[in-house]
Amino acid sequence: MRDHTDTEPGTHRLTKWLDGRLTRLGLTGVFPRDCLLAATLTVSTFVLLTVLFRFVAPAEGVTFDPARAGLLIAVCSAQAMLLCLRRVRPLLCLALIVGLQLPIIGVSLPEEATIRGIAPFIAAYTVGSLLPVRRALLAVGVAVAVESIGVAVVVIPDVLTALAYVSASALTYASATFVGGYVATHRRYVELVRVRADEAIREQHTKVQAAIGAERSRMARELHDVAAHHLSGMVVQAAAVERLIDRDPAAAKAGVAWIRSQGKETLDNLRLVVGVLRGRPGHEGGDGAAPVPGLGMLDDLVRTAGSLAGPVEFVREGEQREVPPIADVALYRIVQESLSNARQHAPGAAARVVLRFAPRSVSLEVVNDPAAPRRVPAARTGGVGLVGMRERAQLIGATFAAGPTAAGGWSVTATLPTNGPATSRPKEEAPA
Repeated sequence: MRDHTDTEPGTHRLTKWLDGRLTRLGLTGVFPRDCLLAATLTVSTFVLLTVLFRFVAPAEGVTFDPARAGLLIAVCSAQAMLLCLRRVRPLLCLALIVGLQLPIIGVSLPEEATIRGIAPFIAAYTVGSLLPVRRALLAVGVAVAVESIGVAVVVIPDVLTALAYVSASALTYASATFVGGYVATHRRYVELVRVRADEAIREQHTKVQAAIGAERSRMARELHDVAAHHLSGMVVQAAAVERLIDRDPAAAKAGVAWIRSQGKETLDNLRLVVGVLRGRPGHEGGDGAAPVPGLGMLDDLVRTAGSLAGPVEFVREGEQREVPPIADVALYRIVQESLSNARQHAPGAAARVVLRFAPRSVSLEVVNDPAAPRRVPAARTGGVGLVGMRERAQLIGATFAAGPTAAGGWSVTATLPTNGPATSRPKEEAPA
């Protein structure tokens, strides 16, 4: 089981630096690194106990039999060596260290000294950090019980000494276990916070990308609807003017004037689109006079389309009523794009636009007849008209269908569900 590093900023940098150093030395696994820790503590234990028994204790008037001192140094060093198992086999490591603590008790207590190395503390800390709380407490409870039995066997007459040693043993193991459990809980909490932060960042990134994609699609739809409709008509009219320049200069002059007016209208509509994309309603055009397109402007749209190509008939069915603004614009754009496609792919063919107001829906249908023999070249597009119309229909919750008719023409239909009639405005059928 892998031991996580501390997550405090300073400690994290230190452990990251140490991890890099150990990795460069080839110590990449848990066991090799614990072996290095065990070797370091073994040497430290040997040196510290040697100094204690040879120099510090005699200076304080406490003497140890050399054989006993040597045995204590050897057993404590062996305890430190067992720490190489602390993460691969934590319970076995704790059991062996407790087992070696019994001879330490037997050697040190008769000399009226309490010797305890750092190995028991580290072993209990590791158990607390790696095992569930109940298993960890059970393990250290058994360790304290075993040491208590050892103390009772060695110093049965001296009750106070036995209680003092057992209390110190219980405090050592319990405190180390609780520290290990706290550190493990803190690491799990920080890891959870990090994971949630990463998820939040990914989610925010996804939302930003989706918003960018939606805005790009919106811009593409608006620009395509405005530019394609007007520019395709201008291309058709320019081709006709080219053929009339020599034969009928007056008609050619009138065609050029129409192209100029369409160019001005295109610029006005582009200003409208830019204003909408900038989120400034009421300031769409340079002078604020450009109207927002909607179903109320279908008459002008049909009239313009009829003057460019074949005849276009416009029929209203049912009692006209208001629709939401976004749906009003979207339905207008669908008709606009449908007529533009008819002009591009079936120049000269008759078309029919039907606007139906049913009790629970508003529907549009644009149907054109089969293409007539082409006298002028059709304008080419990038093939995004149907995609834009379908996206607009999905945006307002309308159903959309497009496909060839039985007669060889083309049909586009869009149906918007509504809550029923609201403010009604009766209007007569208006064929264009």
